[in-house]
Amino acid sequence: MERNDLYTQFDNIFFEKTRLSMMTILYREGQVTFNRFKEIMGASDGAIYTHLQKLQEAGYTVQKKEIVGNSAQTVYSLTSQGKKMFQKYMSFLEEVVLKGR
Repeated sequence: MERNDLYTQFDNIFFEKTRLSMMTILYREGQVTFNRFKEIMGASDGAIYTHLQKLQEAGYTVQKKEIVGNSAQTVYSLTSQGKKMFQKYMSFLEEVVLKGR
């Protein structure tokens, strides 16, 4: 693997550390509410919303509104494109680790 390949395989939307963390959480948990992101990440509403919007605009996540009891909540999940990108990233990491031995 060329050194430049390390930096060019993933776009800057996916590879930003907060968004990559969100992708990891979504991949692991399947569906995540906005409040769950707040709980896990400890970030402000505005920061979480901004990062989720960028992931959604890139086609990596989708949101839906659900009614729970008397209130609405927003639930996020990965799109098929988001899952593929995350799996590609995991393969990339595995390749880096295995070649580093």
